[in-house]
Amino acid sequence: MRANTNLFWILFGFMALADVAYTIWSLIWYEGQIEWVGTVAIGLAAILSAFLAFYLGRVHKAQGAELPEDRLDSNIDDGDPEMGFYSPWSWWPIILAGGGALLVLGLAVGIWISFIAAALTLVAVVGWTYEYYRGYFAR
Repeated sequence: MRANTNLFWILFGFMALADVAYTIWSLIWYEGQIEWVGTVAIGLAAILSAFLAFYLGRVHKAQGAELPEDRLDSNIDDGDPEMGFYSPWSWWPIILAGGGALLVLGLAVGIWISFIAAALTLVAVVGWTYEYYRGYFAR
């Protein structure tokens, strides 16, 4: 986590310098006017990097010990926690992703597609939830 904190502080410094350089460049290029969209976007990217670096630094200080990723003598298995159970052969996540993509497409192209996508998304969520309650996997 210490390495991540340092990387975000370095990214903050780079973005702050890039913001100053972009502002000066836009003053020269646009004859005394600032190009606000790029200046604000790069400045907000710098602020985001600073927020993340500050947060990771506070979490690193509060956790008390080093993470396995920060130690040189750690093994790969030291940082391998149990993440939960996921269905290895399930097709429902693909159907759910297709329903979500159709839902966004419907919002962009035509609202009628969203109604079909909402039904497909609902079927995929119910199917994925009750996958282990039917057929070969029933309990």
